[in-house]
Amino acid sequence: MLFAFRMLLMGLHFILAGVLGVILGLCRPFNPDNSRLCARLYALPAMCILRLRVRAEVSGLMNKPASCVIIANHQSNYDLFVFGNVVPYRTVCIGKKSLKWVPLFGQLFWLAGNVLIDRGNAHKARKSMLTTTHTLQHEDTSIWVFPEGTRNLGKELLPFKKGAFQMAIAAGVPIVPVCVSNYINHMRLNRWRSGNVLIRSLPAIPTAGLTMDDMPRLMAQCQEQMRECIDAMDRQLQAA
Repeated sequence: MLFAFRMLLMGLHFILAGVLGVILGLCRPFNPDNSRLCARLYALPAMCILRLRVRAEVSGLMNKPASCVIIANHQSNYDLFVFGNVVPYRTVCIGKKSLKWVPLFGQLFWLAGNVLIDRGNAHKARKSMLTTTHTLQHEDTSIWVFPEGTRNLGKELLPFKKGAFQMAIAAGVPIVPVCVSNYINHMRLNRWRSGNVLIRSLPAIPTAGLTMDDMPRLMAQCQEQMRECIDAMDRQLQAA
């Protein structure tokens, strides 16, 4: 019963947040800080509805360089609400082009200045990547990417795709890893308190002076650091 009630409230919240977000986007279209404001608009009420306790240790993320590539592990659609608590100033996200067909959310996502990539068209995907490189170099804006490319459903990190690392190296900007504990398999939405979630950011990893030949090592370094961080947070929650 509680689960059904929560899902009803979440559905209503998703619609209302979408309407308000579209209005914000129309008032200041493509402003790179729209993403942060819209993320809070989705996240803060959702945490109250879901009764998820999120504890964030993200001083490194909040004090990030003006331009960087932020990479995060991707578990489920609930990441929108969980990570929405910590999206920093002037940060946009990369998403697949099909998102634009999601009523309200798709239009909000576009108006918020986020980047939509057509993964089925290599030429358009490369063009979008060149645009993000220019944004990183000249517009004091950061890009948030889920390098796994799809949801891992709370299991092991999936292999990383190259896009985020190509952008960071091409623009010469640091990479800031952000990790969330494996929450999706531990959420109990039929209970009053659904569970605890930890979010932790890691120190920025510089890419200045690196070439594309260094990319495999950089990807492996990021993935290993994130895996260790996620495992440590899971152990911390289990001990608690």
